[in-house]
Amino acid sequence: MEFFQEIGLFLAEAVILVTAIIVVVVAIAAVSQRRRDGEEGYIEVRRLNDRYTAFHDAVRSFTEHAESRKVREKAEKKTAKAEQKQAKKKAKEKESENVDDSSKETEGAARLFVLRFQGDIRASETESLREEISAIAPELRQGDEVLLCLESPGGMVHSYGLAASQLQRIRATGASLTVAVDKVAASGGYMMACVADRIISAPFAVIGSIGVLAQLPNFHRLLKKNDVDFELLTAGKYKRTLTMFGENTDDGRAKFVEDLEDTYDLFKDFVAINRPIVDIEAVATGEIWYGQRALDQKLVDELSTSDAYLQTRLVETEAFEVRFVPKKSWQEKFGMAAEAGIERTFLRLWQQGASRFLP
Repeated sequence: MEFFQEIGLFLAEAVILVTAIIVVVVAIAAVSQRRRDGEEGYIEVRRLNDRYTAFHDAVRSFTEHAESRKVREKAEKKTAKAEQKQAKKKAKEKESENVDDSSKETEGAARLFVLRFQGDIRASETESLREEISAIAPELRQGDEVLLCLESPGGMVHSYGLAASQLQRIRATGASLTVAVDKVAASGGYMMACVADRIISAPFAVIGSIGVLAQLPNFHRLLKKNDVDFELLTAGKYKRTLTMFGENTDDGRAKFVEDLEDTYDLFKDFVAINRPIVDIEAVATGEIWYGQRALDQKLVDELSTSDAYLQTRLVETEAFEVRFVPKKSWQEKFGMAAEAGIERTFLRLWQQGASRFLP
């Protein structure tokens, strides 16, 4: 009995200790959260030239012969020295010319800023996109380029309309905008893409779907069958046209279709204005085209992947990837970690179960 009492006392102490630790962690997290109130996130910038150079060097260190490496390194040092000397010479010339501030703002090599947008039905990343554009817009100058790596099957009209409007802010600065699509830019995704000066598509990326869709179930007959009344009170003839639970009328359906057609016309006009080279009546059918067919329809300008295009640009320009990192509360971080753990557990169990049926 004494043994069991000691075990019970030990377990009770352990529970109290763990509870105390949890309370302290929660309190610290809550204080930290309050201190960071008002901070929505931060901008993260990294130089892509350095990243790709490091990748290249890592591979080359294993594949290049020693003698070839010596010759190359000697040539690179000579080139770097010459470039440094040339840069100093230009700096002295500018000082002697007494260049004014306005011309200084426009001088310098063109730069490439890389943004990424992964679209869902609500275009949720629009908030991050607007922060990224707000960060780079004051820095953009004539000759700079913004590359948006876009993937989206489309979604809500007003959400993607706002996302497209954010991209128009880039065009307004005088910098060029390139959109690269590796997988899909359909419907609202293409609404964003068409704002660009240039659209690049992978050969089998899904492009187009210029049209408008609306669908909703109606449970009126089910409610009526079970003697359930549903009342919808509105002020204004067309405050509600179609509903999920009420009895829909022909007049309501006609008005709903009229609104749908008007949205469709606005979508077509937007594409036609931003990309006048397309035959809007031919492409605004709701159809989708894969890369090569989209090129034939002039929906895109070039077939290439975003990686291939970026690497060609790295040769001649400095490239910076800009990303807005939203602030996450400790609750969100804990939830994401728990969700990831559960997903890994289920995936492991599924793989184990599937392996039993493999030959």
